[in-house]
Amino acid sequence: AYVTEPKIDGLSVAVEYIDGKLYRGATRGDGLKGEDVTENLKTIRSLPKIIENAPHRLIVRGEVYMARDTFIELNAQREIDGEKLFANPRNAAAGSLRQLDSKIAASRRLDIIVFNIQYSEGKDFSAHSETLDYLKDIGFPVVPYKLCSGFSDCRGQIEWLGENRDTLPYDIDGAVVKLDDLEKRKALGSTAKAPRWAVAYKYPPEKKETVVQDIVVQVGRTGALTPKAVVSPVRLAGTTVTNATLHNQDIIDRLDIRIGDTVVIQKAGEIIPEILEVVKSKRPRGTKPFIFPDLCPECGSPVVRDEDGSALRCTGAECPAQLLRHLAHFASREAMDIDGLGISLCEALINSGLVKTPADLYYLDAQSVAALDRMGRKSAENLMAAIENSKQRGLAKLLCAFGIRQVGSKAAKALASNYASLDELLSSTEDELCSIPDIGPITADYLVSWLRNPQSLHQIKLLRNAGVSFESHEEKLDNRFAGMTFVLTGALSAFTRDEATAVIESFGGKVSSSVSKKTSYVVAGEESGSKLTKAQSLGIPVLTEGEFCAMIE
Repeated sequence: AYVTEPKIDGLSVAVEYIDGKLYRGATRGDGLKGEDVTENLKTIRSLPKIIENAPHRLIVRGEVYMARDTFIELNAQREIDGEKLFANPRNAAAGSLRQLDSKIAASRRLDIIVFNIQYSEGKDFSAHSETLDYLKDIGFPVVPYKLCSGFSDCRGQIEWLGENRDTLPYDIDGAVVKLDDLEKRKALGSTAKAPRWAVAYKYPPEKKETVVQDIVVQVGRTGALTPKAVVSPVRLAGTTVTNATLHNQDIIDRLDIRIGDTVVIQKAGEIIPEILEVVKSKRPRGTKPFIFPDLCPECGSPVVRDEDGSALRCTGAECPAQLLRHLAHFASREAMDIDGLGISLCEALINSGLVKTPADLYYLDAQSVAALDRMGRKSAENLMAAIENSKQRGLAKLLCAFGIRQVGSKAAKALASNYASLDELLSSTEDELCSIPDIGPITADYLVSWLRNPQSLHQIKLLRNAGVSFESHEEKLDNRFAGMTFVLTGALSAFTRDEATAVIESFGGKVSSSVSKKTSYVVAGEESGSKLTKAQSLGIPVLTEGEFCAMIE
């Protein structure tokens, strides 16, 4: 017999119980190795914390997920708060389970479904279906399964799951067929990648037809104009879809998408679906090709195309749409993390004239904020406290908050690891910036241009006068090998090849597998071969292991 189960699209965890009490949990392995998420698992209401009549030691495996309804509510709130939306429920579940603050994890209302017993001390089972029934009896939410007698029965269940997956409260990305007999499983064993006693089936992304009712152009915080299709409501992958991404003018032109067209859309893990094709046979008469506006739809300023041709941008220095999204980004969790300052309040502050730039936030007073609609004294005081707290976020957060093109949280952390303060960064050159890992010439160019801009310098002055910290909280990196490329050859006595590579990369260097004129050094261990010979012929400096060790001391 076989067991057919839905493959829930979440984050796999192992949970260990000792004498019936939840002891610990991890994101992989057997509960002993991996990322410890015990405290966050305790916030999941559907996961039992105490089990009656349990074996001394029990380890179960399950999938932590976020229900579709919960996911929709979470993203709606994040949009109001001006925070980045989660792409899909799986990403939301994974990010929530890994939160350092268990209160945040608890607020995300995660769920779990258990699908296996990994270890059960003193209790034996003969069939997988028996273990699932046992888990259900002692209080676990268990994966729904069907016991199948043969392949045709399994195929029928797989097809049924595929046809009905929209009715499930959670996302599934396939089905799994498992051998039910546990002794036969042992006999079959596993390969290096997967067990031989189970087969997974992936469903293709769901596609639906709908009609393009309108094409609207939105303006982002850097001025980029992004088109979006407003479509007739249609159920797709468990949610009602009313919008589809169009990316840019080139996509619209390539697919020849017009208002009134019937289109095929697909949702493959993104927040909103994409248009795959236009059903030309259903195109109504009189439709016209969509042409991007020459003027910004928000402020009327001229629109220009980037030098690389990738995007159209509004040139308006005071575009309200740019300011709104810039302000929301500035206050977001990945930036200055100003609690309570979401998109709606940002809009109210801008419309009231209280805020014209992000720096103006630090010059607000509680009385003016309290006078805004739906605020009041207490809410205003809370906001003022959050703004005050944000002054000490440090250089990495501040650089991210500036919204400089190409400078996200990763690049901002790299910069803050190499510069002690914003003042030190202000005096840097493009060449110096390019020597930093994760900072390329394009990012360096955008960064230097922004730092030299008079408007930027005025903002920096206002922030400084308001008491915002410009100091780095990141650990200073040692980039002694920045810009250098190493080649390792022969056997090293003090390092494995991976360890030597990790050391070089930790100092900002790169490791190549072949010698060329661009190689900075060849580190030669015992029994070095052709790489050493080629290095000598090209005049590349060759280091003994001792000389290499001296360089990293």
